[in-house]
Amino acid sequence: MSHGEENGSNEDVLVPGEEWPELERAECLARGAALKWASGVFCRPENLERLGHYRKRESQRTTSINSRLKSVVQSYLEGVDWGLGQLREARTELREASHSMHKARLECSQNAEAIVTLETLREISTNHCQLLAAVSNLPRLYSVRNMVLETERLVESRRLLEAHARLMELERWQDEVLLQLRGCGGTSRTTLSPEDDKLVQNYFSGVGRLVEALAKELWAVVSSGLTLSLQNPTPFVSAVRIVEREEALDQIFLEDRRGVSGTHSRPMPPGRPRCWRERFFKVLEETVAARFRSASYLHTRGPGLAGHLSALQHSIMSDLATVRNLLEQCVPPHYQLTKAYLHACHRCLQTHLSQIIGWELQSGEIFAVLNWVLHIYNSSEMMGDPALSAYLDQDELGPLISQEGLEQLQNKYVQSVRKSVSEWMQKALEVELTDWQRDQEPDIDHEGCYHTSLPTIITQMLEENARVALMVSESLRDQTIQMGLYEMENLLSRFRDAIVEFGKEHRKDPTANSKFYLHYLLACISNCIILKMSTESLHQQVGSRASVRFSRIPPGPLAALDRAVKKACRLVMDQLLLDLQPHLQELLSRTWLAQGDVIPKVCSVLEHHYELYSRVRSPCRQRLQEESQRLTVVEYVRALMQKKLICRSEEERQQLAQQMAQDAQQLREHFQSMEVDSTVNEMNPTALIPVLADLIKLKDPGLLTLEVSGLIAKYPDISEEHVSVLLDIRGDVPRDVRGTVLCLLEQSAPPLPPGYRPIFPDILVPPSSMPFCLPTAKCA
Repeated sequence: MSHGEENGSNEDVLVPGEEWPELERAECLARGAALKWASGVFCRPENLERLGHYRKRESQRTTSINSRLKSVVQSYLEGVDWGLGQLREARTELREASHSMHKARLECSQNAEAIVTLETLREISTNHCQLLAAVSNLPRLYSVRNMVLETERLVESRRLLEAHARLMELERWQDEVLLQLRGCGGTSRTTLSPEDDKLVQNYFSGVGRLVEALAKELWAVVSSGLTLSLQNPTPFVSAVRIVEREEALDQIFLEDRRGVSGTHSRPMPPGRPRCWRERFFKVLEETVAARFRSASYLHTRGPGLAGHLSALQHSIMSDLATVRNLLEQCVPPHYQLTKAYLHACHRCLQTHLSQIIGWELQSGEIFAVLNWVLHIYNSSEMMGDPALSAYLDQDELGPLISQEGLEQLQNKYVQSVRKSVSEWMQKALEVELTDWQRDQEPDIDHEGCYHTSLPTIITQMLEENARVALMVSESLRDQTIQMGLYEMENLLSRFRDAIVEFGKEHRKDPTANSKFYLHYLLACISNCIILKMSTESLHQQVGSRASVRFSRIPPGPLAALDRAVKKACRLVMDQLLLDLQPHLQELLSRTWLAQGDVIPKVCSVLEHHYELYSRVRSPCRQRLQEESQRLTVVEYVRALMQKKLICRSEEERQQLAQQMAQDAQQLREHFQSMEVDSTVNEMNPTALIPVLADLIKLKDPGLLTLEVSGLIAKYPDISEEHVSVLLDIRGDVPRDVRGTVLCLLEQSAPPLPPGYRPIFPDILVPPSSMPFCLPTAKCA
């Protein structure tokens, strides 16, 4: 060990007399902790007996800790010694490396003058290589211009294979010149100087023009391949061979650039890679697209659109047959030309149809597009042809029109049909209103019922639209039916308003067209029944499909039909009341009581109306007959409530009751003769008249309470006013009996039984003519 190393090791040795303050502080802390522990343990006398045991245990623990500390310190010292040894070896090696570097620096400074001499030799060698390349390429360079001209003539005469061979030779010369300029004398450069590169490009500029001219002729041949295949496929075959040659050259240059040679790889020639095979398929698709671009907006509108789509169908299938049978034999198998042509046709059709859909199409045009897309295109006449199944992949092709586009087109169709249906319905309604003013009876169908042309027009229109829409799809059929029902609801609302206006005009001037007013009302009712059957039929066609998309909740034409029928029936009953009014005014008067010839006149009017009601379809025929029966009874009782006849004696009460019973019997017999049966769902209205007669002919007024309670049980809708008028007509009811009867009415309010139709709310009681009420128990 050297003297410096000895000094270094002596510096690491601690001076014996030196003390560390941290060691002194640690010792104080340890003593304090030991004192605290000893004071806590030996504060009890019994623990002093175990003092020896504690001393022995702590001594053993101290010995163990000292041994571990010595072991750790020894290990640390060994590691420090090994580290110091490594540092000494490293210092020695650094000194040797520094000495070698100094020698190399001296040698480099001595060889600097030789490097300048080598640079001069390198420049001379480079110039020599360039001159040698120029001399060796002089014959080719002189013939470049002539070869370019000759190749241009070959291209113009469509001798494509010969032209391409000359072009490949010119490109080879150009590549060799560039390689020789880039690397001479064993050196290699990746780029040329701008002057050299511009010189070569200018000299071989004709090569670039030849490439463009050859490509132009090549793609012209490819685009006319369908025509050439039927006449002379040789040019097309030559074009494919040239494409394959160019593709092979592209692959060679690309693989060379990807080679492992690194800096010695050949640079990519100008214009490479050309990717002519990819361009071949693009030209093929452009050729297909050109057939669709020839279609104009004006020549394909209206009926011309269906013809245009049919022409497209025949053109596409003819082209596919030519490609499959002829052109497929002119290309390598891996081209899959038929599949590529089919996919190109599909993509061009997608673009073409999207353009057509953007036009303002009418319903017939939209139907032609939908029918062609959904049925003809996928049928055996086109893409469903078994001969095309090997080339067809529906998942890869996709739909001609997206699902969203189809839904928009269907909605467009429905809106267009809706506009047409609305216009036709309005015209049909105008014709209907004109028919109502005719001075002749409505038409009679094979069942003997009145009708007009309105339901026939509406029904045929809706069914025809549904049938046409079904040719496209069930969903379109359902949308069309829903649209038709919605428009029918609007029509029926206008139809009901027209019926109301028809009734108002008749009331203003009953003499104008009064002869056939009732006939046309009955025809309206029959029309509504026909429309109801048509509506139910259309609803059945829709079925339970809940996915029908329309602009609102499905409409309610049945409810609109019911409203129109009710209004027409109400007007028919108003006309019946108008015809009965002269005879009803004579009822329940003293003249009627003396003569009793009013009911036969009433029956005569009813019979005339019943004959007209027979011209109405069921069930409205029965409904009109029942309503006429009810109206007659209501008007009879209303005449009784007028109090035109107040009995003054027992004899008059008996005579009044007897005449009322006879009238009820005549009415009942007349209704039965007309086959009116109103007892199915409700009480016979004519039964009310004998019940009221029994109340009037009762001899003992004291039994009126019992009689009235029976009346209430049969007719729970009778009011105090009605009973009070009946008591007034008797003319012999004491005040206390009247009060008792009216109190009974107040206390008893039985519920209406199921199926009971109230009748007394329709019978109005005239207001009392008394200016004040007497202080009785109950006002009469």
